[in-house]
Amino acid sequence: MNYLELDTPALLIEKQTMLGNIKKMQHIADASGVKLRPHTKTHKIPEIAKLQIESGASGIAVAKLSEAEIMADAGIDDIQIANIIVGSKKIKRLLNLKKRVKSLSCNVDSVEAAIAISEIFEKENCWLDVFIEINSGHNRSGLNEYKDIYQLAKTIQDLLGINLIGLFTHAGQAYAADSQDEIKNIGEKEGEFLVELSERLMQERIFIPKISVGSTPTAPYSSKVEGVTEIRPGNYIFHDIIQTKLGVCTIEECALSVLATVISIPDSERIIIDAGAKALSKDKGASKTLAPQGHGFVIGKECVIERLNEEHGIITHSGETFSIGEKIRIIPNHACVVMNLFDSAYLIENNKVIMQYEIKGRGKSQ
Repeated sequence: MNYLELDTPALLIEKQTMLGNIKKMQHIADASGVKLRPHTKTHKIPEIAKLQIESGASGIAVAKLSEAEIMADAGIDDIQIANIIVGSKKIKRLLNLKKRVKSLSCNVDSVEAAIAISEIFEKENCWLDVFIEINSGHNRSGLNEYKDIYQLAKTIQDLLGINLIGLFTHAGQAYAADSQDEIKNIGEKEGEFLVELSERLMQERIFIPKISVGSTPTAPYSSKVEGVTEIRPGNYIFHDIIQTKLGVCTIEECALSVLATVISIPDSERIIIDAGAKALSKDKGASKTLAPQGHGFVIGKECVIERLNEEHGIITHSGETFSIGEKIRIIPNHACVVMNLFDSAYLIENNKVIMQYEIKGRGKSQ
């Protein structure tokens, strides 16, 4: 059926645009001689993760243990949990997951977390690969002082059940950048900082085989740093308006959109749609100078989604034409957040719905 026959709000994925994005990022990784490990928190759909692997990705990254379990249920067996796992209940789940897949890893940034993993895995004569998480400027989790990194690496070396395989970082500060030059600088430093740390550790006879970095904005730059072994972009699969404002992609490369219906025209300069904060989110990104105007981009219309209530979007315009019942498509500001608001998404090609995906990873917060 034609996508306009769908009830709204509905989530649409343009097949050919998505496939083009997959191909482009795989080329970036291949050209730099690094592995691509897509972060699937953007789409949360096992079938799309498999498309990425079939196109050359080495495995996947996820944000949460529950997301990893969903992907393992679908038969994906090379999974990196790009997060820190703390608490005996979660570590026992991690142990059960490790027994089901070929390759599993997570992050640590404290001696306490490393010891807790070791104690549970050692009892089962099982080993878990871990990365030491490094703060490369995002100022979230992760260590940045060499003495702390060395102490943690040395501790892991002496523990059973836990195996240090590399250093990990996410330069999320790139999303607050004000220019492509700034993003390039962040991406290069992201890789260089970890490579420098790994060289210092190897001088102390602590072998660091993997350097895992990357985000969609920084991937073209961090991937070119000698010594980096893998990149973990996620948003590239769909892109969004935040990415267009950062200069990462064009509107034409945005594969995700929300289909909404005009339900009210209160006056000549304002319309109301049935997609509010529960369909579009209120995220405008982190950059002060490159923030999107409004709460998404309406395709083919000169207007601004000025504000969102939970169930209503309020659009202002000057002279644009709308009609009650008209359906419009909106490219969201932040694709990752919007995917978590829907139960399913529709894959479309030539305006036809060709598949309905269940978003199996949505709501998986533990």
